[in-house]
Amino acid sequence: MTQTLPPGSKIGIIGNGQLGQMMAIAATQLGYFCHVYAPNQSGPANVVAAKSFVGAYDDGEKLKEFAASVDVITYEFENIPAAPLVEIAKRVAVYPPPQALNVAQDRLTEKNYASDLKIRPAPFRPVSSPRELSYALLELGIPSILKQRTQGYDGRGQMVVKKATDSHLAEIWSELSCKEAILEGMVKFEHEFSVLAVRDIKGQFLTWDIPANTHNNGILDHSVVPANDFILQQADAAIKATQRIADSLNYVGVLAVEFFATQFGPIFNEMAPRVHNSGHWTIEGAETSQFENHIRAVCGLPLGSTALTAERVEMKNLIGAQVNTWEKILSRRNNYLHVYGKGTAKPGRKMGHVAKLIKRII
Repeated sequence: MTQTLPPGSKIGIIGNGQLGQMMAIAATQLGYFCHVYAPNQSGPANVVAAKSFVGAYDDGEKLKEFAASVDVITYEFENIPAAPLVEIAKRVAVYPPPQALNVAQDRLTEKNYASDLKIRPAPFRPVSSPRELSYALLELGIPSILKQRTQGYDGRGQMVVKKATDSHLAEIWSELSCKEAILEGMVKFEHEFSVLAVRDIKGQFLTWDIPANTHNNGILDHSVVPANDFILQQADAAIKATQRIADSLNYVGVLAVEFFATQFGPIFNEMAPRVHNSGHWTIEGAETSQFENHIRAVCGLPLGSTALTAERVEMKNLIGAQVNTWEKILSRRNNYLHVYGKGTAKPGRKMGHVAKLIKRII
């Protein structure tokens, strides 16, 4: 489906969190109306949506009702069942394609997919019991990281295996509480970074400047653009790997791929078939944000420039009570505050972010 959707068309967004909110804001600026689908109406995206639908993510009938109200569908996170979207895609365009969900939401499928495209992931082994875990540790060594194959994000659903005693492995397996997992060998890396890319319906592929990312307890803490020289030396290889993924999936929309920068080149970590936290800086820091270009891509519009608007851009996530420093943030020049409106500032919860532009390019 290559039809260009004019302003006034309706965009369906599955998920009602802050990513959906920022997509809807970008879409509204371009003259589109957004309908949001989620299990509740209390998310940040509902505040800016033209219409809200309530239903489970696996409720095929309610999804069909939602799909009938819009001209194109996109989504804000990858942990939603792909099968109902495959059916919906027969009636209305769904971007990114549901196949991207099938790849990204299972860590084993994701790493095998990358490997098939000659993209190097960390060493890994599938495991489905403490006994298989012990065998995998013999191959990958200690420490290694045990992760749920599905439903993990922001450091959840994973833990470091530090010893191989039967009792310890049984305890960890019980705590992880899943039937299928993946064990990843530890990678000695210098930095973490992500490639933020957008691909349109015609196959045009653009990237933003590479952000260097720092995590705290598995949650992205801040991103800085431009990245350091060590990362930039690996940027070309990482961008080419990202484009191979996008082209192989006939991808449409924004795609984020996370990498480790190592002495042996970039190592694939994971992909996110959606707009991404490490790209929030693009709202003020790029000529066209990731959110606007995502909307442009799924609506068949020309993509906008991804060039920087400042010599340096920093993005800091506001986690939990950090959002309460909003007055201090606003008192500083060149700070751009985004508060998502989630209500209670719980520990580990992303409540907002702040971007800082240094030496703006006029």
